[in-house]
Amino acid sequence: MAEEVELKLALAEEHQVRFLRHPLLKQALRRHVENLDNIYYDTEDLSLRRRGIALRLRRKGHLWLQTVKLAGASAAGLSSRPEWETPYTGHFDFSAIEQPAVREWLQRPKLLARIVPICETRFRRITWEFAAAPGRVLLTLDRGWIVANGRREAISEVELELAGAPVHSIFAIATQLAGRVAMTPSVLSKAERGYRLHLGTPPTPFKAAAVALSASMPPCEAFRRIALSCLEHLQQNHHGALTSDDPEYIHQMRVATRRLRAALRLFAPVLPDGLADALHLPLAAMMTQLGHARDLDVLLSEIVSPVLTALPNEPRLPALASDITNRRYAAREEALALLAAPDYGRTLLAALESLHPEPEAACDEIPLQSFATERLRRLRKKLLRLAAAARLEQPATLHALRIGVKRLRYALEFFAPLARERAFAPALQRLVAIQDTLGQLNDLANAGALLMDCAGDDPRLREAVTLIGGWHGPRYAALLESITPELGRLARLQLPPLAAG
Repeated sequence: MAEEVELKLALAEEHQVRFLRHPLLKQALRRHVENLDNIYYDTEDLSLRRRGIALRLRRKGHLWLQTVKLAGASAAGLSSRPEWETPYTGHFDFSAIEQPAVREWLQRPKLLARIVPICETRFRRITWEFAAAPGRVLLTLDRGWIVANGRREAISEVELELAGAPVHSIFAIATQLAGRVAMTPSVLSKAERGYRLHLGTPPTPFKAAAVALSASMPPCEAFRRIALSCLEHLQQNHHGALTSDDPEYIHQMRVATRRLRAALRLFAPVLPDGLADALHLPLAAMMTQLGHARDLDVLLSEIVSPVLTALPNEPRLPALASDITNRRYAAREEALALLAAPDYGRTLLAALESLHPEPEAACDEIPLQSFATERLRRLRKKLLRLAAAARLEQPATLHALRIGVKRLRYALEFFAPLARERAFAPALQRLVAIQDTLGQLNDLANAGALLMDCAGDDPRLREAVTLIGGWHGPRYAALLESITPELGRLARLQLPPLAAG
């Protein structure tokens, strides 16, 4: 059995020529070019995929090779998984698989009779081999197509695979390449993209997923997994943000950066020196730009558009809406330019590298359960103080409360795998509800300054702003009124103990 450790990077198609001219490629020990045809197999109900098994036939020249891969560790583009490659002699042969349960399941005659082609990939691969003591790094550029059910997608990606070299060797090469070309960590394999084509699955914005944690693991390892999940959340939405008009992709990218920032704060007492800056500072500019684009999306869709719909004959509103729309498009274009630039790829590579320290790096040995219990206790205590200090007539106190609610909510979501099933659900539902109310109040409070900035010195546009404020007045008052009982519920908020083990 071999273990494949690789970093997959999506390469902007318009940067392929620039990539091929990169001076680093001249330092390679050797270069090899080949055309590869691959066929991926599964049952019609995708039994192999559900078990995390990929089955592929690859033609290399006149030879066919059979490869079986299992789901392994994968996060934000860097993956490690077991694989078995054997010659294909006209029928599937799984005898080389060293995991008995997998081998026996694949060898069942009824399953073998149901295996059919799912998708194909055809691409030209250029491989460069670099020395990286004590081993090597293989760099490949793949250009071609994925085909399934009459549909096809372009392949333009780079992979760096370890061949006995340490993990940092991958990042050293990738960072040099990303200095000139737009490359970003890719979270979807060719096989997964082929399955999506086969199923005709439409792309949709990706939301945060739960992270597998155990009560006994060190807190710094838990943070590493959570941070990698945040980066994967970010990257799952990157392509959609660049190619779709759906503002939810940018919103989810913003949520991913917020969750990462919350994790940095939550785990601050146990993080190695410099790690917080290595993750937060490079992402700060992107967080600001995505936030600006999102604020204008909310301003138009949730503040101005309802008034336009309610008052279609009001002549002062369309001009203001037009100005906001122009600003929204400009902010979106600036955000997309940032996401498409080489700097974005370099930022993510630096973040990924910081989360893959050398094996001898120190890690606090406090059990995660003890750490989580203490951090949740502190966050709840602080939230109760903020709730007691909140005053309806003082927006700053409500803003501080909203931040406290959000931090406890994210902490509960991060640590939910340590609790009994759905033990945190009641508390989370309460926090989500009050965060939503406080968020709407915050959006309305911030809308005034944004609207006045859009209106400038134009008296008619300023009148439109006043009109919008008046229309939302009853809603704002109702939201404020609903806060008082929510504060009472927060004062009684209890968190269940984390499960032992």
